[in-house]
Amino acid sequence: MSAPGSGATPGPGRLWGVGVGPGDPELVTLKAARLIGSADVVAYHSGVGKPSNARAVAADLIPASATEECLTYPVTTGRTDHPGGYAGALEDFYVEAAGRLAAHLEAGRDVVVLAEGDPLFYGSFMYLHDRLAERFETTVVPGVPAFAAATATVAWPLVRQTDVLAVLPGTLPEAELARRLADTEGAVIMKLGRTFPAVRRALEAAGRLDHAMYVERASTDVERRMPVRDVDPTSVPYFSIIVVTGDSLHGAGRRPATAPAAAPATPAERTGADVAELLVVGLGPGPGGWLTAEATAALAQVDHVVGYAPYVHRVPQRAGLTRHASGNGVEIDRARAALDLALAGERVAVVSGGDAGVFGMATAVLEAAEDPCYASVPVRVLPGVSAIQAVAARAGAPIGGDFAVLSLSDRLKPWEVVERRLSALSEADMVVGIYNPASRSRTEQVVRAQKLLLEHRDPDTVVVVGRDVGRAEESLEVTTLGALDAEAIDMKCLLLVGASHTRVDAAGRVWTPRWIR
Repeated sequence: MSAPGSGATPGPGRLWGVGVGPGDPELVTLKAARLIGSADVVAYHSGVGKPSNARAVAADLIPASATEECLTYPVTTGRTDHPGGYAGALEDFYVEAAGRLAAHLEAGRDVVVLAEGDPLFYGSFMYLHDRLAERFETTVVPGVPAFAAATATVAWPLVRQTDVLAVLPGTLPEAELARRLADTEGAVIMKLGRTFPAVRRALEAAGRLDHAMYVERASTDVERRMPVRDVDPTSVPYFSIIVVTGDSLHGAGRRPATAPAAAPATPAERTGADVAELLVVGLGPGPGGWLTAEATAALAQVDHVVGYAPYVHRVPQRAGLTRHASGNGVEIDRARAALDLALAGERVAVVSGGDAGVFGMATAVLEAAEDPCYASVPVRVLPGVSAIQAVAARAGAPIGGDFAVLSLSDRLKPWEVVERRLSALSEADMVVGIYNPASRSRTEQVVRAQKLLLEHRDPDTVVVVGRDVGRAEESLEVTTLGALDAEAIDMKCLLLVGASHTRVDAAGRVWTPRWIR
């Protein structure tokens, strides 16, 4: 494997993406320095009318014999007269830049592309790599990323042991950035500049502002660092980074001092005044408009939200709120964790999709609360719009008469019980709402349920299939029991199997009469 400029192999040249680090020339790796020093062609990016930062770092390494290719961005702010907008202008730029480098490579010249930090970490080299790597032999040489230099400057432990590190672009929507900051231990926020005011608000909403440090042009002679709280938002350049240490959650590290948390009282030491009410809140099926005013007010008052991760993430992050997200299938553990917080005097809400009392967390909380150690914790369940209500409303009024609700999941009950209940409901000629019809590990239950229902119901029985109702991916299908495609049903679906007198009117609305003749 030859180095650039060695001339050891005839034919096309070789493309090298070389990271030159964050700014200090002494942080250029030995390998990068060797490759730059023997390059036939050295290429680098720059803004219009601006010097190249990457070239400035490597200036003393570029040989006089090398041909230099300055790849100047046509636009950097997102504003352009290009007919294809910002994306179109950059696409044309990368096509043209790749063509210039390809001409050198085809002529047998090795090309070293300088990249600030690391070539494949938010770097422009990756777009050249996309266009050239399949045509020419290509090697990427890693460099010290800017966030590593910023972390070293701050001298805070970024993450420890099992901590999670999130690297986030400041261009994320403010609410999403706040959510992600709240859900991780250590964080690095890049791409600042004009995004800084929104990033600062997101840090404050996530309760991380006091543990966030701003670093500008890390490792260079003009480096600046200060608490984010003290930064003038009008002075923030694009090449700046925010470091949020994971230690802000664990009470360690060099950061602003906070009062030590009091040791939790034992159950025997707690009094009624120490214990807080535990709320169990139904969030509705999806859209914010289906969240009740009571639930909204309750969530604005609590200090902790506990629940299945997708539901916890629906609660807007704000200052002072700690979110405890967990996976599926750990409902009792989740309930105990919430009860422990309430027992310690913390204001807590356990959240569920739809209505918390319909196949939701309310039952799990009350089950866990049977433990005598939680006898002093008051539990209050706040209702929400259930999924069956949402699907029924979209379809018309299919549950306007008698109806029943059943889960096809056999995780907590034997399948024989599901079959027996489904058979009884079919014979009773009631509308049946079916929750949890399928999952990745349960693919046969819908087929078996359809077969059982057809033993008691006419194949022309109306069936409504609601998928992701209330969300952007929402779909609603009105079909029949005989024509139902069971293999197309997944966990995102809720089924409504009509009674014998359920009908579809001329406008396509499904409804079940209140009377039976």
